[in-house]
Amino acid sequence: MNDNFRPRPDGGERVVLRAHHCRQKHLGEWTTSRRVAVEATGSLVVVDLLLPLLAPGDIEVDLDIDHSTVKLLVPDGAQIDDTRLRRIGRGRVKDRTGTSSPAGRRILLNGEMRHSEVRVHRGGVALLSLLPSHLRDVRRAHRDGRLEPLVARTGGGDVR
Repeated sequence: MNDNFRPRPDGGERVVLRAHHCRQKHLGEWTTSRRVAVEATGSLVVVDLLLPLLAPGDIEVDLDIDHSTVKLLVPDGAQIDDTRLRRIGRGRVKDRTGTSSPAGRRILLNGEMRHSEVRVHRGGVALLSLLPSHLRDVRRAHRDGRLEPLVARTGGGDVR
């Protein structure tokens, strides 16, 4: 699969992202579904959950990853719930860029990871990953008010 693959199912359908010994990025307004499955072996998969227009409610990320890294770009304040994620071998969920908020959106990590890791990038750190290639989507999200809390807290101005 290449970077131009943009599945856009209905909000109720589950999007399946498959990566085998490659690098994939699903950035910008790539889906409307709140259910994502990642199947990866020896890969890096970047999943943007910050800019897509997702309906309110929990976001479910089903993982079946082996010797892979999944980078989740999430809104600041999002709650990561990994209690239903089975870990085999070395690996962990790394969430070092910010804190969750009781009012934040809940992201449920389910499934299994074998010798793999999930890296959570929040708010400004997530935006830095998006700016080089998806500036137009970042501007639109800013205009729509979806990035307001981030801009207000960091003291930033307009994203131009």
